Amino acid sequence: MSSSTITQVVADDHREMYTYYDEYVKASGDSAAQERWANQFMWELARHAIGEEIVVYPLMEKHLGQKGKELADQDRLDHQYVKDRLYTLERTAAGTTEHASLLKDIMEHLRPHNDSEEQQDLPLLENALAREDSIKAAKSFEMTKKFVPTRSHPSAPNKPPFETIAGLMAAPLDKIKDMFASFPSEEEKEAAMKGHN
Repeated sequence: MSSSTITQVVADDHREMYTYYDEYVKASGDSAAQERWANQFMWELARHAIGEEIVVYPLMEKHLGQKGKELADQDRLDHQYVKDRLYTLERTAAGTTEHASLLKDIMEHLRPHNDSEEQQDLPLLENALAREDSIKAAKSFEMTKKFVPTRSHPSAPNKPPFETIAGLMAAPLDKIKDMFASFPSEEEKEAAMKGHN
């Protein structure tokens, strides 16, 4: 039974995304490997973003009042920027300059967003939650990621309750698309994570 807090699971996800992007960059010149790492990155990022929108942002609004609403609204805007670019990225061939440029743009937007979450949003939320509630939120976040879409849907709503309904409707189609996509093997992912720790 995990006793990770919401901050820990969100930060772990951020590091995982950075690892996948770094592997994509290392695979320059190998479009098949870049495609696998880009798919893994997009898959993780889509699940992560929707998990935050369903679990974290409503908690910020509930426990942090007006400040929480402002932070959550800004985070949703950041997510929309990334979702729009992910949607384009999915339709761009890996190994091309356009693909690399789009992914780089996404990362340049994600890093300050993630830093803000880890340094501002989540510490404020942790201070407002009992440790047990933070652990419960972390478990909900992890569970939510198992049932949400794995691809970007920029036109889908990003506020409760509509993001939940839209997400659950899109998830089965995304899972079918994922069966035909190329991803890194478990061994490749484990080696990449070990190399970044």
